[in-house]
Amino acid sequence: MRGAAVAAGVFACVLALAGFAGCGDGDGDRAGRALSGGNGTVDDTTGMAFALALKTLPSSKRRAFQVGNSFFNRNWVTAPASATGRDGLGPTFNAQSCSSCHLHDGRGQPPAGPRDPERGLLLRLSAGDPPRPLRFYGSQLQDRAIAGVPAEGRIRISRTPLRGRYGDGTPFELLAPRYTVADGAFGPLPRDAQISPRVAPAVFGVGLLEAVPEATVVEHADPGDRDDDGISGRPNRVGGERGSGGRPALGRFGWKANVATVEQQSASAFTGDIGITSPLFGKENCPPGQRACARARTGGRPEADARTLERVTFYTRTLAVPARRAVGSAVTDAGERTFAQIGCGSCHLPELRTGASDVAGLRDQLIRPYTDLLLHDMGPGLADGRPDGLATGSEWRTAPLWGIGLVPTVNRHTRFLHDGRARGLEEAILWHGGEARPARERFRRLPARERRELVAFLESL
Repeated sequence: MRGAAVAAGVFACVLALAGFAGCGDGDGDRAGRALSGGNGTVDDTTGMAFALALKTLPSSKRRAFQVGNSFFNRNWVTAPASATGRDGLGPTFNAQSCSSCHLHDGRGQPPAGPRDPERGLLLRLSAGDPPRPLRFYGSQLQDRAIAGVPAEGRIRISRTPLRGRYGDGTPFELLAPRYTVADGAFGPLPRDAQISPRVAPAVFGVGLLEAVPEATVVEHADPGDRDDDGISGRPNRVGGERGSGGRPALGRFGWKANVATVEQQSASAFTGDIGITSPLFGKENCPPGQRACARARTGGRPEADARTLERVTFYTRTLAVPARRAVGSAVTDAGERTFAQIGCGSCHLPELRTGASDVAGLRDQLIRPYTDLLLHDMGPGLADGRPDGLATGSEWRTAPLWGIGLVPTVNRHTRFLHDGRARGLEEAILWHGGEARPARERFRRLPARERRELVAFLESL
């Protein structure tokens, strides 16, 4: 089992950040475990905890960070507009800005009801294997549009209760969602349509994950489960990144690890979510047959120029990870041990080390993201049935856990997993199946006190 927690033990007392530790026995270890994002970790527990620059980012780079932040928060408008640097919205879209879905650089959530506005949930669409875009609707449902262009449809969610009990008899209830498209502007979706819901993930720390050497990620892969531990993570391979020469690249980002770089992720979100073209994706997001979309005015070609894309990419790459809290307390230490003992760390690797990077603060850092960046089969309960690159319809990338305890503070909700179906951390664990089923069952059978300790540990991350 690969996931035993590893104590850092390498940070001297002089590196301890204020409030993390003093200088007594074991303080260096506590300080190290608090530095979730390496030396650039920030000590902040406010609603802006995900929106701060690397602590180590030099003053000469802060201006670029601030400009990128302004672009990230910019509301794009319909073309033509007097503010030509921010027009070109749509013609169809899901959001008007990056921050519409990633509020304060955190995670989105599903709508609470039919009248609740979208706050970071979208639907990927396709048919077949390999997946192909749907006629008229393309690869993503666009539920909003500019004047004169029809929105493609609305997301409709129905939920079925699933009831169970912990080993001690305590009951629990999960809500299994079903997603359909209502008011389709081009008729109903075909019967073989694959619909995959995706909630916007937090974007802090992505520069550090990008800097983890590919060899490190591949080292932890075990597609044939050679060690017979039931865990068979494997990398996704994707194409299209700038400078790849057409060669398949390691997927690191997205719920199915279907994106290789932060730049590619930023450009893809511009065109797919906001309808903004960029140097990487210069074609308007108008599927064949959408004539009104194809006739709509644009904001130029590209609408987000090279400088805008570069600054947004730099901004997200240099967003810091918040420090872990309550390190060394009896409760969180007990929860951390249980986390390792029941097998959670087999996929949620506690530690990784970054390699080379053009940003000094991202280079050679010991980080604690609690992910292996690999695909794992999570069973039928979480399956969307939609392939994505090498990922099957039941495989998902291990989600990083750093900062997860601050989501209620930053984003004012506790919705987790790829579509936000889990209403808290315990529900998120209980949804785990497939390779994670044995760990889930060990959690389900824990005494109530040990379950609370494990959740307290997660809330400290």
